[in-house]
Amino acid sequence: MKVKILTLGCKVNQFESQAMLRELAENGYQTVNEDEKADISVINSCAVTRVSEQKAVKLIHRLRRENPDGIIVLTGCMAQAFPESGDRLPEVDIVLGNKRRKDIIPVLKEYLAGGERLVSVENYCRSDPYEALVVDDFVNRTRAFLKIEDGCNRFCSYCIIPYARGRVRSCSLEYIRDEVKAFAANGYKEVVLIGINLSSFGSDNGLKFSDAVTAACESADVRIRLGSLEPESMDIETLKLLSRYKNFCPQFHLALQSGCNETLKRMNRHYTVEEYSEIVNNIRSVFDNPSITTDVMVGFAGETEEEFEESLKFVEDTGFARVHIFPYSRRKGTVADRAQGQLSPEVKKERASAMARVAAKGMKAFLDSQVGRIEQVLIESRNKNGMYEGYTMNYTPVFIKADENCIGKVADILIEKAEDGFCTGRIINKE
Repeated sequence: MKVKILTLGCKVNQFESQAMLRELAENGYQTVNEDEKADISVINSCAVTRVSEQKAVKLIHRLRRENPDGIIVLTGCMAQAFPESGDRLPEVDIVLGNKRRKDIIPVLKEYLAGGERLVSVENYCRSDPYEALVVDDFVNRTRAFLKIEDGCNRFCSYCIIPYARGRVRSCSLEYIRDEVKAFAANGYKEVVLIGINLSSFGSDNGLKFSDAVTAACESADVRIRLGSLEPESMDIETLKLLSRYKNFCPQFHLALQSGCNETLKRMNRHYTVEEYSEIVNNIRSVFDNPSITTDVMVGFAGETEEEFEESLKFVEDTGFARVHIFPYSRRKGTVADRAQGQLSPEVKKERASAMARVAAKGMKAFLDSQVGRIEQVLIESRNKNGMYEGYTMNYTPVFIKADENCIGKVADILIEKAEDGFCTGRIINKE
């Protein structure tokens, strides 16, 4: 039977989709691309925002229209956090929670044998072990992703993810070493460490986050990059340790959410803007030419105009290389959903636009600061204009002209110009 997986949401979901595809292929299913017709369509869903949930619903409706006789499986965070969502979606044949994802083969066999709708969702508990998945192929990528942590203990007031993913669970250092070595042997030039709350790695098994990064950096001669981080995990000792490794990429995606202390308290975030600033300053003092990127939420419940202005100014003063901006989305089952002072979509949209204007200035200043530097670029693709595209160690996007195929190469690039959202440069030397 032909099967395809359509993935919504974060890099962790993408990693887990690849693991499921691998298992399906090993059990005799023919995996096909997302745009091809399949007997079985698996939607690996996201539940971070209401918009992400709506995307899954629209996708399910479309798949049923296009293939009335096909089997539709809903899995991922939406299925785990809101198992009743399957009741609202009669088009779905199987609802498979995150904890039962590893059972996709026997669940499919059960459905094919009986033909009756299945809902297989099991709640997480504190004693759950880490699920070590194996992924050996990332289609059309020169970088690999390695999930080393799952779950979250933070319970931010706006977030449903602890209910969709359970408590923190970390992999072993041996697993990290083995997987990084395997990726390097398969030709990947960069490995990105990812997790639901990556910074919490080791809090469940006596290890530290820096242990994981050290294990990865020492395993193979490939670039090691980090996924999204909680800022308070980046203490000065950790930063100094990571700076020793030449293959460590100095890009730090530190989730801010708000530049206002009062808003951070209502969000149940565990730092102040002053502490965040100190961490950013420490990064910039320890590393040569790092980048700081972030997530910022606007229109959170109870956010006053004055609080928003504080957040706006903090983003401007910090000077982020890139900012992911999103309006607050109410999530059933969270503290913030029941809070007073919910703002209108119009106000959220207006504030998102204002924040985007400030963020664009910060990105321009960062890109301008890269001009004249010689940086190592991992070349990953070629665009429709014939330019090769790649990223520096600090994740600056660079477009390059070249006479030969450079995809998969690491090259020294002289950055000559900053454009709108990227830089251009020329090759000085390549491997």
